[in-house]
Amino acid sequence: MTTAQQPTSLRERKKLRTRRTLAETAVSLFTERGFDNTPLDALLETVEVSRRTFFRNFRSKEDVALTAVKQLWSTYLLTLEETEKSGPLADVFRDTMLTTLDRMDEDWYPRFAATLKLIEQSPSLNGHSLQHCAEIQTEVTRRLGAPDSLEARLLIEFCVATWRCALDEWLPRCDPGELPRHVHHAFAAMRQSLDTAV
Repeated sequence: MTTAQQPTSLRERKKLRTRRTLAETAVSLFTERGFDNTPLDALLETVEVSRRTFFRNFRSKEDVALTAVKQLWSTYLLTLEETEKSGPLADVFRDTMLTTLDRMDEDWYPRFAATLKLIEQSPSLNGHSLQHCAEIQTEVTRRLGAPDSLEARLLIEFCVATWRCALDEWLPRCDPGELPRHVHHAFAAMRQSLDTAV
């Protein structure tokens, strides 16, 4: 399960329900009609919320579509803060991701898989996803306390690319229980690939 603290006030709980409904409906609607073919107004009409309410919760159509991805990385950063940072940097990155996946709710996995497929199909959404990924990489590097060196930046790039390869292996079946295994396999393969001779 996710580690985010649950809101206590009625207003906060209502806001959380609205955000969740918008995010879940967005993925469903965009999957059915296509992200680029579905105007924001269609989502607002389906959920029955105003533009004002929407923009109190999300910055854009892309933002709501990427909710599951952003949930993953926000949980990852929180987990990283709690993690003892010792040993090889790649191992810390991998183990933090495995702990993060263990903390995600069961209903997050299908939304995450659907979001990844939407990203593949939409150049606009893909661009926003890449921008978010770049921001996260900078923050991960900072929180890892990694030195500002070419070696550290390259290793973070390798780790993110390895994570993406694990997702590519997982996506055809999207079995939640299989994703950690793909992460282990991808990181083991990364180490071997760096020593591959031609």
